[in-house]
Amino acid sequence: MSTEELFDNRPKVIRPSTQSSGQEKPVPKVKINKLPINPESYPIQNAPVRGRFPSWLHRSLPKGANLFKTNAILSKYKLNTVCEEAKCPNRFECYSNKTATFLALGKECTRNCGFCDIDFTKAPKPPEADEPMRIAGSVKELGLQHVVITMVARDDLPDGGASNIAEIIRTVKMECPGVSIEVLTSDFSGEKTSLDLVLKEKPDVFNHNIETVRELSPRVRHKATYDRTLSVLRYVKETGLAGHVKSGMMVGLGETPLQVQETITDLRDAGCSIITIGQYLQADQRKLLVKEFVTPEQFKAYEEFGSSIGVKQMYCGPFVRSSYNAHEVKKLAGAHS
Repeated sequence: MSTEELFDNRPKVIRPSTQSSGQEKPVPKVKINKLPINPESYPIQNAPVRGRFPSWLHRSLPKGANLFKTNAILSKYKLNTVCEEAKCPNRFECYSNKTATFLALGKECTRNCGFCDIDFTKAPKPPEADEPMRIAGSVKELGLQHVVITMVARDDLPDGGASNIAEIIRTVKMECPGVSIEVLTSDFSGEKTSLDLVLKEKPDVFNHNIETVRELSPRVRHKATYDRTLSVLRYVKETGLAGHVKSGMMVGLGETPLQVQETITDLRDAGCSIITIGQYLQADQRKLLVKEFVTPEQFKAYEEFGSSIGVKQMYCGPFVRSSYNAHEVKKLAGAHS
C-alpha cells in the first residue's frame, strides 16, 4: 500500500447488499475536494492523523458567548456578511470578537469568479432601501470602532451600486460618530463617476482586491481584469479622498513567488499602502482547485519583500483575508505614515 493510500482520509463508499434479484443498486459517486500534497514530511510512524492539510491550517475553535451574540445581532437586523456567504475560515474567530464584514446589496453577485462561493445570478433582487439603517444599527449594537463594508458586484445597476455604498457610509457616520469606515468594493466596471460617489464620502480605507497575479487573472476572475484593478486603485490614490488605499490577493492557485513579487510591486506603484496576502482555500467543489499549500516562511518572505520596497503595511499569512483584523492593520499602516 502506498503512503498516499495509507493516509487517505477520504470518505469510503460502502456498497449496499444485493437485492433478491441479484442486482446491485447503483451507488452515487462521492465527490471530494482534491488537495495538493501536504508539504510537511513525516516518517510514516509519526504521520499526523489529519494529514490532508498542513499543521498551520489547523486551529482550535474559539470559545465564548460573543459568537452567539454577534450572530443574534446580525440576524436581528437581517444582514448578510461575507463571513457567511463566502465561507470565510475566520468567521468563528471574528464573531467571537464581535466583529463582522457586512455584505451590502444582497447576497447574489452578477459575477461568477472561479474562487468565490457567493451565489451568482444575472438578475439579483433590488437593493433594500432600509439596508443602510440596519447596518448602522448593527454597528452601534456590536460596539464597533472600525466597520468593514463590502459588496457583491451589481453590474445590473446603472452605477454598479456605488450610490448605495455611499448612502451606507453616510448613514453609519451619522448614526455612529467616530467610527472609522473601510469599504471593499467592486471595480464598478472602471467607471470613475461611480468611484467618485463612494470617494466623496471619504472612507478611511478604500479596498479593491486584485485577487491574483496577472498571469492567472483571466481564469480566476470573471469580467474584472488585472489592469483595470490597478487603474481603479491608482485613481483612488490620485484623488486623495481615502485615508489608505488597500488591495489583497490569494496564493496557492499556481502562481510563482516571482509573479507574486511583481504583483506586490504593481500594487505599490498604484498607490497601495496596505496589501494583504492569504492562502486560497476551495470553498466548493465547483471552484478552482488549490494547487499549493504556501508555507508560513513563504508568507513571511512576501511580507519582507513588500516592506523592503516601501509598502507601509504588509499583512500576510495562511488565514489572512482582506478584512481580517482590518482595524489593527489600519492602525499599523497609520503608525508607519
